Amino acid sequence: MAEIIATESISLDGVMQAPGSPDEDTRGGFEHGGWAAPFASDDQMAIMGEGMSQAGGMLFGRRTYDQLVGFWLSNPAPNPFTDHIRETQKWVASRTSAPLEHPNSTLLTGEAVETVARLRDEAEGALTILGSGELVRALHEAGLVDGFVLLVHPVTIGSGQRLFGEGGRHDLALRRADTTSTGVVIAQYRAS
Repeated sequence: MAEIIATESISLDGVMQAPGSPDEDTRGGFEHGGWAAPFASDDQMAIMGEGMSQAGGMLFGRRTYDQLVGFWLSNPAPNPFTDHIRETQKWVASRTSAPLEHPNSTLLTGEAVETVARLRDEAEGALTILGSGELVRALHEAGLVDGFVLLVHPVTIGSGQRLFGEGGRHDLALRRADTTSTGVVIAQYRAS
């Protein structure tokens, strides 16, 4: 059985929308895209690189898959993510059956909670979710997320899509916390 780990960049007020670039996700008129970029650091990259070596595969919602994987695989600059993303098996929960454009990608069609629950039972290792807020919220509420790696940035955004919405209580246990040179707290939690 695999375990599902959600890795998310969030602001102090819980916003997860468009941390990477201004045009990443403008839904709802969101104008603060790229808010996490000023806090990037070498020590953050090193800590996140540790997690990449443990992943058994990646799990995405369709929007994040198209944007994030497409960005990293088309980025000509050398970086530690391109090869990892290209070579790692990717599963994509989607309501549409449009073909997936990137290598090592498998489409999970149907209700995300049901298809991901089956995948979790059949796969091995860690399945890392990046972004994919709608998917993370649904899986978390269904008790399918085994852990979180939260990159908490020292900024408040005030508006935008938040990681956790309405729902029941879920206790988490802190396993590790690191602070980067730019003030980002990387907190690793396990579901209790």
